[in-house]
Amino acid sequence: MDKVWILKQTDTSGCADNLAKELNIGSVLANLLVQRGINTYDEARNFFRPNLKNLHDPFLMKDMDKAVNRIDIAIERGEKIMIYGDYDVDGTTAVALVYDFLKDFYDRLEYYIPDRYSEGYGISYKGIDYAAENGFTLIIALDCGIKAVEKIDYALEKGIEFIIADHHRPGDIIPRAVAVLDPKRADCPYPYKELSGCGVGFKLIQAYTIKKGLPLDKLYLFLDMVVVSIASDIVLITGENRLMAYFGLKLLNTNPRPGLEALLLTSGIERIEGNPNRNFNKELTISDLVFIIGPRINAAGRMESGKNSVELLTTPNLNQAMQFAEQINTCNNERRNLDAFTTQQAISTLNNQPEIKTQRTTVVYEPEWHKGVIGIVASRLTEVYYRPTIVFCQANGLITGSARSIKDFDIYDAIDSCSDLLEHFGGHTYAAGLSLKPENLPVFIERFENYAKNYFGNIVPIPEIEIDSELMLTDINQKFFNILKQFAPFGPGNMAPVFHTDMVMDTGYSRLVGKNHIKLSVIHPHVSGFPISGIAFGFGEFAEDICKGTPFSICYHIEENEWNNKVNLQLNVKDIKMGTPRSE
Repeated sequence: MDKVWILKQTDTSGCADNLAKELNIGSVLANLLVQRGINTYDEARNFFRPNLKNLHDPFLMKDMDKAVNRIDIAIERGEKIMIYGDYDVDGTTAVALVYDFLKDFYDRLEYYIPDRYSEGYGISYKGIDYAAENGFTLIIALDCGIKAVEKIDYALEKGIEFIIADHHRPGDIIPRAVAVLDPKRADCPYPYKELSGCGVGFKLIQAYTIKKGLPLDKLYLFLDMVVVSIASDIVLITGENRLMAYFGLKLLNTNPRPGLEALLLTSGIERIEGNPNRNFNKELTISDLVFIIGPRINAAGRMESGKNSVELLTTPNLNQAMQFAEQINTCNNERRNLDAFTTQQAISTLNNQPEIKTQRTTVVYEPEWHKGVIGIVASRLTEVYYRPTIVFCQANGLITGSARSIKDFDIYDAIDSCSDLLEHFGGHTYAAGLSLKPENLPVFIERFENYAKNYFGNIVPIPEIEIDSELMLTDINQKFFNILKQFAPFGPGNMAPVFHTDMVMDTGYSRLVGKNHIKLSVIHPHVSGFPISGIAFGFGEFAEDICKGTPFSICYHIEENEWNNKVNLQLNVKDIKMGTPRSE
């Protein structure tokens, strides 16, 4: 699919010029900082040199004092406490974090992960009944609960109180829990609003640590699970999230908990010895968590039970963790096969619908599809058709859907506009889940499509590549890259910079590799400088013209490539346009 290149604006306020002088860096790097909201020397220092002392005071979050006091009372009274969370990565890491923290000094604890198929997302009546039958009087709900008004009332009738620690958007009514922690509450003054569910759980144990005077060093050992949640739940990597992600990655790379180490080892990443700065044969990044750890943790909840993931994350024994990880790896392989099969079925169904060419949304339904993979399939379909997408299946008498969106389209708001047709829904701007009665599905599809048509009008959405800066190939050197690396960790809100260079040419050494990739060797004609290599995955169609010497334009990331124990800089090409492209 053809993409539009969007060149971000260059700073005209003078901030970039000042930063370039104060930091002794080039104008391109200084402009990258300003694009990320870094305008002063002090802000740049905090950005490049993260410090855990800059974590926000957790008691700034509304109801935090109530939550900590209620946990204190429960422990003093010897009450049974249930740690409850969703079955996805964010939910299971949050449960593992709070459970692992509390069990060090309190043993009347149990964790509960609802079954994806019989209970569905969030707090369930079945879970509350289980708590009542087994004498639990306090439930700490993580990554869910903010809209569970009726279920919290039901629990209160059974003598069970809730602490809710969520990060999803609240509804009109806040549940009658003893404490409701959610930075997205309109009345919550907490300064950072984009925490993951596990991040809110971390703020809860941070508050408890501060109140009880417990060692902060021990608290920070939970940041490996926080960064996994940040990466997998695709929250912004800005502000406090970036700070926690930075130190969480350091911990993962040097001293990961056994469960996470086992997941990495079973994925094929190898351990190395004798390097205090790295435990594995590669430096783990946010991308590795998204594509290696996250899917494996998710697979347990999709194919079997999310309880397996919590058990893995909380085991202190690597040998036992390896056994759990092997089981989860098997689930992940099954999930991948099912995901690929379902995606092909969905594409085949959609391609047989003539109206697909004029619609602004992609909605597909098959009763027999596996509920555990419809979210992944929805993501795949947005890549193929580039439209807001919902994939539906049937479970327990209801139509259940998983929604994914595209740039600037708030799919939560779109679904909310149809809320009168739904049994329940929840989510974020770019991802959501919903369920409805079968008879409401046709009307929902029509209204969802009309909402998108009103939003887009006559404009057909086209995928965009945002380009941070134009760059000459001669500007790319090790010093430039060493500073660029310090912008990491990369992710939403702080994406790896994309550069754009016009009219490069093959040196004569570019070639087609694999089935459809190009190994590039390019120069700027008429500009002195060394050739630079690159890899363009999936762009084999351009190989013939490039090798003939036709000038072309590229946008790309800069990365290090290690081969035969040698490390060189290379371009990871995101798009190619022959000649000079027209960028917006």
